[in-house]
Amino acid sequence: MKFREILSRITGISTPVFGVSWNPPAPHVTSAKKIIAFLEDRRVLFNPYHMEDPRHCIESVIEVRRFLTEQIGNISGSEGLPQNLRAMRAACRKFLDDVKNTNGRIGRPHGHSMSDDWIFYSAIGELRGVFGIHVAAIAAQHGLDVEGDLSSILPTKAKNDV
Repeated sequence: MKFREILSRITGISTPVFGVSWNPPAPHVTSAKKIIAFLEDRRVLFNPYHMEDPRHCIESVIEVRRFLTEQIGNISGSEGLPQNLRAMRAACRKFLDDVKNTNGRIGRPHGHSMSDDWIFYSAIGELRGVFGIHVAAIAAQHGLDVEGDLSSILPTKAKNDV
């Protein structure tokens, strides 16, 4: 999805956008590109629900959380990009806490119930929603396109928006 379309979808979010008053620091743009590229390969963020293996999703979310923590350590400041990364990392922790509340039944063959499935799918949906908002903000703040399936989790335009 192209930068301009992403920007049109997040009009309700207060983010600095390129212009006379603000340009993102070059290291933040480089980091943002790296982060978007990494997330574009995380199927846990966009695969159809019926294709998800809970164990692999949990492992992937742990890997994403570790990557975000590393990136936060490499970025100066606390506003903008670091703030988005912290929110996404918090969403990872919440996902892991939510699926942990099933006492390890998720991901075991014949070891989980319908309520465990509901917990898992709700947690993954919430994770995708949070990531979609922050990926859109990062792309808008840094003038980046979002390629492939990752763009499917970005906020959509309301039907009455032109």
